[in-house]
Amino acid sequence: MTAAAREWMPPGAVKEFLTYGVTPSLGPLNVNLVILNFIVGPIVIDVSFLSLVGILVAYLIARSLF
Repeated sequence: MTAAAREWMPPGAVKEFLTYGVTPSLGPLNVNLVILNFIVGPIVIDVSFLSLVGILVAYLIARSLF
C-alpha cells in the first residue's frame, strides 16, 4: 500500500503523512561459527502509517476467518 501511495498519490500534505516512514536498520552482523563464517545484513524495516493500517486490516481479516 505504501509503495502504491508513494507512486500514484499527488504531492501534498496527505501523501507526506501517509507515506512518511521510519527506517531503522541493523547490521551487517558477522557470524563466525568456527566451521562456517557468514555475514547477515543489513536488516532494514520500513515502517509507515499505511503499513500499520495494512497490518491492522490483515489482522482483522484473519481474525474473522478463524
